[in-house]
Amino acid sequence: MEILSSYGTILVLLAAAVGFFMAWGIGANDVANAMGTSVGSKALTIKQAIIIAMIFEFAGAYLAGGEVTSTIRKGIIDAAYFVDTPELLVFGMISALLAAATWLLIASALGWPVSTTHSIVGAIVGFAAIGVGVEAVEWGKVIGIVGSWIITPLISGVIAFIIFNSAQKLIFDRSEPLKQARRWVPLYMALAGFVLSLVTIKKGLKHVGLHIESADGFYYSIAIAIAVAVIGKIFINRINFDDKADKTTHYANVEKVFAVLMVVTACAMAFAHGSNDVANAIGPLAAVVSIVSHDGEIAAKAALAWWILPLGGFGIVLGLAIFGHKVIKTIGQGITHLTPSRGFAAELAAASTVVIASGTGLPISTTQTLVGAVLGVGMARGIAAINLGVVRNIVVSWVITLPVGAGLSIIIFWALQAIFS
Repeated sequence: MEILSSYGTILVLLAAAVGFFMAWGIGANDVANAMGTSVGSKALTIKQAIIIAMIFEFAGAYLAGGEVTSTIRKGIIDAAYFVDTPELLVFGMISALLAAATWLLIASALGWPVSTTHSIVGAIVGFAAIGVGVEAVEWGKVIGIVGSWIITPLISGVIAFIIFNSAQKLIFDRSEPLKQARRWVPLYMALAGFVLSLVTIKKGLKHVGLHIESADGFYYSIAIAIAVAVIGKIFINRINFDDKADKTTHYANVEKVFAVLMVVTACAMAFAHGSNDVANAIGPLAAVVSIVSHDGEIAAKAALAWWILPLGGFGIVLGLAIFGHKVIKTIGQGITHLTPSRGFAAELAAASTVVIASGTGLPISTTQTLVGAVLGVGMARGIAAINLGVVRNIVVSWVITLPVGAGLSIIIFWALQAIFS
């Protein structure tokens, strides 16, 4: 307790600095989830993608990041073990932020798309297991996260495979692809409208204080899907395509329609990501601020000081602007060759998996979900269409994220104890 009263301000400032660094890492690494496929399919240039992502990620983080956040991400440790020594939890949260942010910096520099959620979880597990004891860690939740490395990419990969194959059979493999596009694309637009509405309601609006019941959210999403389909039908019928042009031109025109769809999908995913994943940076920071300001009392939820959400939002935007292009290239160009229709299938599959995970309580990484979806699209064209070397590096980076985060966190935790005790 004496440590908190003596060094409280210094600890809060230190937590704010490493919280900003963590948000920077989220921007550098995770934002490629929303924009990688758009850039890879050439629906957007990398400059356009970064500008759009900046706007929607910041809007999601700032407007829908929430007034209150869980102080312990994913309930991964039992705070009861820290009641008598709250300063250990403060040291631990600062260590976890710095460790996770350092790993994200390394991974982003190498162009590896890793999970920011798993980075912070690994770091929290590390300091808790060493600082207090292995019994302070909820190991069941950790096992669930490890299991999600296989389950979520598999689900999104299968959905992407189905969406891409259906588009091939219904549109691209037909003798008149443009005519078929006019018939079927509004249905894909309706599906996208439905899924993205659910994602926004479940992952974004809940943080604003709009607590929409699951059934109501479902009905609102159906209404939006119907409206999107009608607008899409009108839009496509008004486009003047040359029906006498050769098939290659027809394919190019159909891809242009999917490119527009992809940009809309990417914007919605960026907003949802900003609102949801900013908690990886501000949750531990809010925990430190809450503990210091309440004289060592540990709350399950912490009200956010006015400056925390903007700090997280600006951190994400800065990381994206400076380093975001590296991971965007890996997802968009490194795994498999993407066109707008393939990228749309991957984005929609990733969004669908987020909805499924939200409904079932499945622990999820948006990074692993999108990589799985891109792999699913690649597999639809055969194993030769996938760059197995890049996939191997990505899988290795996933596996080492938890232990690397834990190891770095332990070292930083010991250093902070030595400095302040």
